[in-house]
Parts: sequence; structure tokens; C-alpha cells
Amino acid sequence: MTRRTVRRPARETLTRQRVVHAAVELADAGGLETLSMRKLGEAVGVEAMSLYNHVANKEDLIDGMVDLVFDEVEVPTPGDPWRQAMRRRAVSMRLALSRHRWAIGLMESRSTPGPATLRHHEAVLGCLRQGGFSLTLTAHAISVLDSYIYGFALQEKSLPFGSPEETAELADSLLSGFGEGEYPYLTEIATVHVMRPGYAYGDEFVFGLDLILDGLQHAAT
Repeated sequence: MTRRTVRRPARETLTRQRVVHAAVELADAGGLETLSMRKLGEAVGVEAMSLYNHVANKEDLIDGMVDLVFDEVEVPTPGDPWRQAMRRRAVSMRLALSRHRWAIGLMESRSTPGPATLRHHEAVLGCLRQGGFSLTLTAHAISVLDSYIYGFALQEKSLPFGSPEETAELADSLLSGFGEGEYPYLTEIATVHVMRPGYAYGDEFVFGLDLILDGLQHAAT
């Protein structure tokens, strides 16, 4: 009787890219503070020590994770009008940070940036310089845009509500603790603005962004 050989499916080859992607998924699910080399090894099916064939240490791993987030952000292409390009880039960056909240505060912190990070910054700088910005105004523009994007993302992350329903519920709860006429302006913005159907705090982002772009356009002329 011939014995049949059962072939087991080949294990997926472990690469740096696979390790970094798995780390991002873990951080997305539980935050960066919950990420450990042991948990990461379990996620990719190896002992933790095997990970060091692909990342030097946890800082190198985080470098790769941040680089992956930068790679998700839309960047200008040569010839793009600077205003439209900066607007698309800002919106794309905020969306990336909403997917990877652990990355807020880390995006500009790496002393050994990866290739996607470098390409991103080179494209943004090039777009502004080719759009007629002086070197000094380019530096100012990057500073104010990134401060706004990262600051908004941080504030959005820390808010005690997410959905429109949670927003309205929180506003209603706060108002119930006020005496009549005690805080008229807080009451007004809560009832007329925040509690209106479909309100989402994230919609405020584009309004502020356009104000900044208006100011930069004025400064560039």
C-alpha cells in the first residue's frame, strides 16, 4: 500500500516589510504602548529573537512603522499647483493619522527617517519652491501647516466623543448640569452648532486649513 505524502503549505517568508506591517496592525489595534517584540513574533509566527534578523531594535521598528504611515500620505507630483497640492496632502495626512493614532507625535521625531519619509518631505518642499515660495517662506509654510495638521489630529484623538450621536449625547449631558442662563455662549454653540444633525468635529479641519492656505497665498504674492 502506497503511503500518501501530505504536503504542508509553505510558510510565508518573513521580511522586514511583513514585520513592520504586522507591527502597525498591532499598534492600530491596541496602541504603541501594547506593542512588544514577543507579541509581534506571535503575530508573524516566529520567536521574538528571529525578528532581529529584520529590525535592529524597537527604535528601528518604529522608524519603519512611521515610514509606512508617510507612504500612505498623498504627496505633490511635479507641476502640481502648490495650493491644491498642500490641501490634498493635509487632508490625506489627517486621514492617515486617524487610521494610525499611535503615530501622532512620532511623525517628525525620527532621527533616522526612512525612504518614504524623505520622499514625502522632498516632494512637499519642491512643490512650494517651484510654486514661487522663497526658502524662508517655504520653511514658514511647512511649520504652520504641520503644526495645524498634527495639532488637529492630537485634539481629535483626545476628544471624549467620536460619532455625531456621541457628540450630541455628551453635549446634552453637559447642558443638563447648567442652570438656566448660566453659560449662554456654551449653550448656544452646543445647541445650535454641535447638536445639529450630521455635525462632526472633523469637518472643522478643512475650514482652518483653508484659512492657513489663504494666508500663505497672500504672503507668497
